[in-house]
Amino acid sequence: MRTLRALIVEDDRAVAMVTRGFIERHGAFLVAGQAGTGRDALEAIEAIRPDLVLLDVHLPDASGIEVLRVARARGFAGEVVAVTAARDLETVRAARAFGVRHYLVKPFGLEAMRERLEAIRAEIERAETLGPAVLDQRAVDAMLQPADRQRPAPPGSQLTLERVAAALEGAVETVSAAELAERLGMSRVSARRYLERLVLDGRAEVAPRYGGTGRPELRYSPRR
Repeated sequence: MRTLRALIVEDDRAVAMVTRGFIERHGAFLVAGQAGTGRDALEAIEAIRPDLVLLDVHLPDASGIEVLRVARARGFAGEVVAVTAARDLETVRAARAFGVRHYLVKPFGLEAMRERLEAIRAEIERAETLGPAVLDQRAVDAMLQPADRQRPAPPGSQLTLERVAAALEGAVETVSAAELAERLGMSRVSARRYLERLVLDGRAEVAPRYGGTGRPELRYSPRR
């Protein structure tokens, strides 16, 4: 499978940086560009012709939906993940009208992003495997059938998940995976997996914190 090119359209630099890190961890995608306005997004789509656009619905100069409408009119047929804080039905309907099948509601976590990327990778691979052959009904159904996006089972045990949730609830301020791991006597990797599961379940929130150089530190808090 070839490396898939992704374009990040996001005016918040902190969110864009976290999104870039999530994409780069997947392995099947390459971040080929980044844009912070609707105008720049349209120029980047035209120049890069990405396989995937992670499109913020709210941009400083235009609606992401309007950007998508123009891009589609110009022949862009790639996949789009609508990234937004809006949960209203109208926004979802408008995005669906232009072929959007995947959504991420801010704040989103690594696991939620990984699921969307994996579903899109599988869909693109399936479509390219079909090739230019004449399609029958079965082939069309296979191409349009969304990849399985069932929520995976919690990592490890439900008991440990609840321990992590309780520790997060009892924290005075936001915590990192490393801090929580130290408190509970578990590995940082395991703590991060449980925290991301809580984010996926809507029980926790994650946001970047910038300090020194390098990637921002992800901080977790219970969803109120």
